[in-house]
Formats: sequence, C-alpha cells, structure tokens
Amino acid sequence: MEEKHFETNAIRAQFERSENNEHSVPLYLTSSFVFDEAEDMRAAFNDESEAFIYSRYINPNNNEFINKVCLMEGAEAGFATASGMAAIFTTFMSLLSSGDHVISCSSVFGATHAIFNKYFPKWNISYSYFHTNDVNAIESLIRPTTKFIYLETPTNPAIELIDLALVNAIAKKHNLLLIVDNCFATPYLQQPIKYGADLVIHSATKYMDGQGRVLGGIVVGRADLVKDIYLLGRLTGPSLSPFNSWVLSKSLETLALRMERHCENALFVAQKLEGHSALENVSYPFLDSHPQVAIARKQMTAGGGIITITLKGGQAAASKFLDGLKMIKISPNLGDARSIATHPASSTHCKLTPEERAIVGISDGLVRISIGLEHREDILNDILQALSNEQ
Repeated sequence: MEEKHFETNAIRAQFERSENNEHSVPLYLTSSFVFDEAEDMRAAFNDESEAFIYSRYINPNNNEFINKVCLMEGAEAGFATASGMAAIFTTFMSLLSSGDHVISCSSVFGATHAIFNKYFPKWNISYSYFHTNDVNAIESLIRPTTKFIYLETPTNPAIELIDLALVNAIAKKHNLLLIVDNCFATPYLQQPIKYGADLVIHSATKYMDGQGRVLGGIVVGRADLVKDIYLLGRLTGPSLSPFNSWVLSKSLETLALRMERHCENALFVAQKLEGHSALENVSYPFLDSHPQVAIARKQMTAGGGIITITLKGGQAAASKFLDGLKMIKISPNLGDARSIATHPASSTHCKLTPEERAIVGISDGLVRISIGLEHREDILNDILQALSNEQ
C-alpha cells in the first residue's frame, strides 16, 4: 500500500465503519462490550483475540487515536492515558523496579521533577540530572543500575534543545532505553523515533487538542515496551475516556495546519521582541540568537509555538507584565488556539527551590508565552503594550 503523507493519515486513519456506514467515527460511550459466546470472552481475556472487553483496557475511540499518533511518530504501538502526567508516570512505573537508576535532563516539567524528587525515593529509585549544554556528561552518570535516559526537547519552559542523535548514540552504546517527551514539538515538527528513541510521550492536552478542551496523554514506541505499559495501565486505570479520545482524534485532523500557524506567529513575535529595552532575553528555537539553533534546525522542521521572554526586574516586572496583558490570558496551559502566558517560577515550577530553578534556567523574570492562532500583529501588539508598562 502506498505510504500516505502526515496530513492524510491524520484525517483518513479512521476506525472501521459500523453497519450504519457513518462518515464520521461515532462516540463509543460504553463501559464494556458483549460477547456472543463464552468462548469468545475467554479468548479475549487470554489475549487470544483482539476483541474489545472493557473501556478501561481499550475502546474503539482510543484505538483510533492511538493508531493516528503511531502513524505520525513512526511507532509500533501505543497506550493512551487520561493526562500527559499519567503517561509519564505509567511509563516510569512499568519500566522501573526498586534499586533502578534514571538519567534525565535537568530542564523538565515541574510535575516530572516532583516524581523524581519526591516519589522515586519512596521506591528506592534514584536519578541523576545532566544539563542540556553538557550532554557528554551523561556517560559519567551511568551506573550498572541505570535503566533509561529521559529528556524533553524543546524543554519546558526554558526552550533548550538536546541533540537526539547524540543522546541515542550514548544510550545504545550502554544498552539503555531512550524516552523523549515530544510535547512541545509535536510529531508534525519532530519524530524522535527517527533518531533512535524507544518511547515517545505526549501531553495530548496541549497541541494535540489545540483548543484547551480536554485532558489526555499518550506514549508510543516499541511494541514490547508498550505492552508492559498497557498491562500496568489496564490494572491501575489511568485510561483515556472514549469522549476525550474522540475529541483528540478529530483534533489531530488539523494539527498540521495549526502547527504551521503557531510556528509562523511565534517566529514573527520572537524576532520583533529581540532587543526590546525591557527584556534581558528572548528565546525561541529557530532564532539565530538561540545557542542551540543548529540542533533545532537539524531535528525540527520549524520552531514550535512557544517563546520565553526574560524581563529586567525579576518577578515584580514579570507580574506587572502579565497583569498588563489585555488579549492574552494568564494560564498554566499551552498549545491552545488562544495565546496564553504564565510565570513558571511562581506556578508550574514553584515547588523547585531557587537553586533548582536556576539550574534548569528558570529565572524570576522569565515568562513563557504560548503563541496562539490569532493574527500575529494582534499578539505582538498586546505584548508590546504590556511591556510599555515596564518603561
């Protein structure tokens, strides 16, 4: 069969039609499924058939969403969860045992850091951080008990880049798994499996939904690893609901169009803000001034929809800027059609100590802006008028 393009798969990779020949896949709002004979149920529970059993396990709407993301990422299998953090936690717990060790980039989402810092010690699991600017230090952190390398690229919220091919070479040299959070880039801009990643994780709440409506998460990758993740999820129940699966699958149909607009708007705004007198720094992966722009251009087709600005004057200046925004709203979410701004040091990463925030590049003056789909001039003008309050 001829291989289809990304955009076509996002639209045409549908669950099989029912006897009603519907054009759009229906919602399968059912908790369980029936069997014609007792033998059919026995076979399903013993993994001898692919029949649907119970929506905590899998559901036709889950199935379609997972299949689409697998096609987009070039993955063998996947498991959908109720949120991005559910995908991360279920993946970690399915792969790790007491006494294991994990290596992670230091610049990670605040909730992920909390799992490492607060909950891993309860299960006698240890971790080590490497800085995005010192990937070669990974080898010095490897122990006999190291199980995998985990990273985000671009990172949240510092917008730092990590060379996937380089980290994969280290992982494969030492027989370690490589797990990548690809939320900021989306599979439209970056496919980590092409660079050797074993598993790729997404918070589908963000760009995959794209309109701030539903929560969701997904992990895709090697079938043998996903099977273990699925079996743990089947027992513990972090399942993605049929309704959210249906919404996310429909949203994927426009992911390519939306990401192109997000990227165009974000690059325009970032370029216009560079050199502003109220700002210490503007960061965006495809800016020529970004220290890792070469990595971004090597493994991403565009820079994504997130920029960060660092205001002179620290948290007081950042708060004044946020309060001065009129169109752009303050929210911890991202990837929405509407532009959103947040102050990571006092919100998503507030549980980190000042020293820990400094290590991951989160200063008191840093503001993360998720650039939406509004007209780019309107987005820029709102930011500029809020910055004028800093003068």
